[in-house]
Amino acid sequence: MKKFQVLIMFLWLSVSLAGAVESKIQLVHGPYLQNLGPDEVTIVWMSDQPSVGWVELAPDDGSDFYATERPRYFDARNGVKNTSTIHTVKVKGLKPGTNYRYRVFAQEVLSHIGHKIIYGNYASTDVYSKKPLVFKTSNPADNTVSFAMVNDIHGKNDILSNLVSKCDLKKTDFFIFNGDMVSVFNEENHIFDGFMDTAVKLFASEIPMYYTRGNHETRGAFATEFQRYFSPKEENIYYTFRQGPICFVILDTGEDKPDSDIEYAGITVYDEYRTEQAEWLRQVLNSKEYKEAPFKIIVAHIPPMGGWHGNLEVENKFMPLLREAKPDVMLCGHLHRFIHQDATAQTPFPIIVNSNTAVLKATADPKEMKIQVVDVDGKELDQFSIKK
Repeated sequence: MKKFQVLIMFLWLSVSLAGAVESKIQLVHGPYLQNLGPDEVTIVWMSDQPSVGWVELAPDDGSDFYATERPRYFDARNGVKNTSTIHTVKVKGLKPGTNYRYRVFAQEVLSHIGHKIIYGNYASTDVYSKKPLVFKTSNPADNTVSFAMVNDIHGKNDILSNLVSKCDLKKTDFFIFNGDMVSVFNEENHIFDGFMDTAVKLFASEIPMYYTRGNHETRGAFATEFQRYFSPKEENIYYTFRQGPICFVILDTGEDKPDSDIEYAGITVYDEYRTEQAEWLRQVLNSKEYKEAPFKIIVAHIPPMGGWHGNLEVENKFMPLLREAKPDVMLCGHLHRFIHQDATAQTPFPIIVNSNTAVLKATADPKEMKIQVVDVDGKELDQFSIKK
């Protein structure tokens, strides 16, 4: 009888532990879209337990997501699936201007010793009781594009929600976060509690977001982890992309004070970094992609005006190249106030510094680009157009 009771207890514990494993893993953040192009997209999401992850992709053709087995794209590096709580998958080989449905998975890895791996339960986004998430690849041949830009939110989710509400999401192709979305990067939750969970809730699972790093994202013990979450599959966090008639050049302007400043404790080398970036910028501005685009936009967090070290670095290292290349407009943030500096004899293009309480919205076709700036109260701060 005693042995029987022990056996029953053992079986009960086994079932209980199995149930605990099955209910343990969850998707806690994301998914969100990064670096979307004509034939590719990067998808990022988080689980609460170490796991392997993958994306399942389906055409947006009206068929049930469960109609057939969908192709899987794994979070892997050098041929090995990553075991992590953060998952990033770059899906390639897509068609320009095409809608795709998707869902993301994570399967818990309970143990990995030698060639023996014990997997736990799955977690995934819902395609049964909800419509699958959808994204649309970009198309450089498109005649129109619409985007919105916010900056210097500093973790104020109410402001982010307010500004996004000023946009018609059905007509917005993508968002630009132009830096200082947080005040400090000390831990992962600063990203998601600060702004990214709100962005995912509002749009970022289906409308891509391009990130321009600000000087506050460079601060804190977690600053070196920035690219694990944003542009994670790109070579650098400064880059270019083409959407419709516009070529975008995304710069990373670094910190606003000298590297020797006491605030950085000797851990930064942004002067050297900006010098290297300037050489990259020189090549980009001479590229076919840049020169043949009907419109060119430069996005940089720190503007050339302001007089601090970071402003002067932008002025001395980037602006001579930009003045020669003559983009149509430069979009900045950082100063927490709105400035519209018209083109001058010295700088032959306008510079817009967006405030921390306004959203910049823009549309373009091959002949005209229109820009409007609206604040949190719905007041129009600026409206102008650039024609070819």
